[in-house]
Amino acid sequence: MGLNLEQKKELVSEVGKKIAEAEAVVLAEYRGVEVEGMTMLRDKAREKGVFIRVLKNTLARRAFSGTSYEDLIEHMKGPLAYVISSDPVALAKVLVEFASENEQLVIKIGGMPNSVMLPQQVKQLATMPSREELLAKLLGTMQAPLANLVRGLSGVPEGFVRTLAAVRDHKEKTS
Repeated sequence: MGLNLEQKKELVSEVGKKIAEAEAVVLAEYRGVEVEGMTMLRDKAREKGVFIRVLKNTLARRAFSGTSYEDLIEHMKGPLAYVISSDPVALAKVLVEFASENEQLVIKIGGMPNSVMLPQQVKQLATMPSREELLAKLLGTMQAPLANLVRGLSGVPEGFVRTLAAVRDHKEKTS
C-alpha cells in the first residue's frame, strides 16, 4: 500500500530536517541484503546516532533539493538506503563495518556539506578516530600538565617528611 500525499510530504519534511542537521550523508545500495541484515544495520546505526531511511528516490530528490547535499541527487538511482548523521566518522564506521560483513551492501556515494565523497573516501573516513576518542585524547593532553604539577608539588612535602624521619632515626641511633 502506497503513501498518500500528506504522508509523502511528512516523510520529505522529516528527511529534510535530518539533512539540514547532517554533517555527512551516504547513499548505499542495499539490493540483496535480507530484512534481518537491514534490521541489524538500523540497530547499530541507532546506537551511534546515525539515521537510516529507505525511501523512493523521487521523494529523496525533493528532500535533498536546495540543501548543501544537492550534488548527490544525480547519483540517486536504484534501491538506496539514505544514511545521515551529524558525526561523519560514526556514520562511516557503521556502514563500512556492516558492508565488510555483508557484501550485498554497497556504498555508492557520500557527501559532506557542499562536497561529494567517493566510496574509497568514506572507507578512509571510517579509519579515523571517533569523536569520543578524539575528545578523550584532548582531555588527556590537557590533564597531563596538571597531573605532573600535582605530582611535583606533592613530592616536596613527601621529601620533607622523609628528611624529618631520617633525622629522627639518626637521633634515636645516636642517643
